[in-house]
Amino acid sequence: MVADKEESTKKSLVFTYGTLKRGFSNHTLMQDLIRTGDATFVSTCRTAENYPLVCGPYRVPFLLNMAGSGQPVTGELYAVSASGLARLDELEGTTRGHYERLSITVELDNGDGGSCGGEGVTSAAEAYYAHGSYAAEMWKRNGMKGLNVYSEKEAKGYVKRKDRPHNLTFLDHIQLFLHSQD
Repeated sequence: MVADKEESTKKSLVFTYGTLKRGFSNHTLMQDLIRTGDATFVSTCRTAENYPLVCGPYRVPFLLNMAGSGQPVTGELYAVSASGLARLDELEGTTRGHYERLSITVELDNGDGGSCGGEGVTSAAEAYYAHGSYAAEMWKRNGMKGLNVYSEKEAKGYVKRKDRPHNLTFLDHIQLFLHSQD
């Protein structure tokens, strides 16, 4: 029991809201982390505060660090080891200015299959937010309207990284999206 507690204290809680969730394209990474013991599914949940969740280029989801705007966002909570976080950071491009891993408070699912947070149990976690250098523009580009969940409907048209044009960086794609008229 003590060993289990020590192991759990070495893991960080990570809120996933997009392609890392079960049933979406990047969940294979979470499955790999679970298989190696570097991640454990904790609960479905939602953000305790309102946040904007929007889609950017290639239907990539972005959570914007603008608490109070948007609406509560539904997602999944995982306990992730330090080596697992390093792999998630790589996927999310934290060193390349794509996303930032910052704190967030989530309400855990009450277990009745209904909405998250019915019991009011909250937990501190971390989430991958759109980098602050373009988040406000992303909010404006989406008409200052956000989603409460990234679902199959929103994911329709998502383009995996390997299938995107490679002559531009992801930040270039973001800038083109922000300044396009469609």
